[in-house]
Amino acid sequence: MKAAAALIALLATAAAPDAGTVRFITCPIYRDTDAGRKSGCWLADEPATGRRYDVSAAPSKPDWNHEVLVEGRVATGAPDRCGGAVLDPVRTSVLPGNCTRHMLPAEGYPGNRFSLPMRNVAPMAAPRAVPPGPYRARTFRLFFGFDSSFLMYQYDDYLLDRAITWIRAAKPRAIVITGYAAARGQIVSGRTIAEKPAIARERADKLAEALVRLGVDRDAITTRVDLDPQPVDDPDADGLAEASRRRVDIAVRF
Repeated sequence: MKAAAALIALLATAAAPDAGTVRFITCPIYRDTDAGRKSGCWLADEPATGRRYDVSAAPSKPDWNHEVLVEGRVATGAPDRCGGAVLDPVRTSVLPGNCTRHMLPAEGYPGNRFSLPMRNVAPMAAPRAVPPGPYRARTFRLFFGFDSSFLMYQYDDYLLDRAITWIRAAKPRAIVITGYAAARGQIVSGRTIAEKPAIARERADKLAEALVRLGVDRDAITTRVDLDPQPVDDPDADGLAEASRRRVDIAVRF
């Protein structure tokens, strides 16, 4: 009995939230504003408090047919253009749970004018500047939505493009790719959620194949998995510790 209780406690462990961040599961809402192209807003109501957040800054958008995991930090001084406190940085992950489509009219809110994301990959035909040496061992990281191995448009594209540009210049002798899965259960909005262990392998294999297609020798690549990742302090994780567990590390060795 004690062993079973310990196992249940382990699987249901809720990590302490990051200071100033929110993390919850809900059905997304779309506000149909007209401030130009892509100006509509994605909103999310936190079930525990009823507070409404603007999650439009997420690199991947919700699907209003399904629940969404929201992870973000309230942006200080950001104007309310959509009817919710702005989360930036923020990540949204589509979950399997079904939702009824919910769309609001503008109701006087102007919406968000479109602008290119901070991480914006250049067209493939554009020349890349050669990263300066000296070249030493280093690690590149890509981050993922919950229980997904999908490379997020612009966000992961940008991170992968930066990595391969450096790798082509440095010509390392070995690359170790580690796929991580947040497979230990955590309680979010009163529910225990955990990534499938197999997603770690999917992430690692997908990145290995991507590097091979971009010209890296397959024999130089080793893949590994880790099912109990720790958060990482990486600028491209934007300080969102829990989201930083869902990643692939590309460790370059000489």
